[in-house]
Amino acid sequence: MTTPDELEQRFTLLTAAARYDQLRLRDALAPATGDPDDDTTADPDARPLSREEALELLALGEVIMRKASYGRQLTVRTARATGASWTQVGAALATSKQSAWETHARWLGEQEAAIAEPARTDAERS
Repeated sequence: MTTPDELEQRFTLLTAAARYDQLRLRDALAPATGDPDDDTTADPDARPLSREEALELLALGEVIMRKASYGRQLTVRTARATGASWTQVGAALATSKQSAWETHARWLGEQEAAIAEPARTDAERS
């Protein structure tokens, strides 16, 4: 079975988006027969998705979301460092300034905890 975890290892954001777009377009152009084995169409780009391809399309959507979100808080940090207000950051994220700030503060806490954890483990070994 195709899973986001498996596909995340195989695809970059760019290649995942390209494959997603290819499958999504084929799905949109496919005749509404519901039979993926129906070869009545002459256009190979218009044939319905197989079950495996439909599941791959779903998993690729998750992969794209994950990969796009990895750098989100780094970009929030950059926007703030270049003078963007929390209102502007919230607007760019289609959220409130309060939600943008809270999400970023939570992310900073997670980063601090991740950095402290290896140091704690090393200290415990000593």
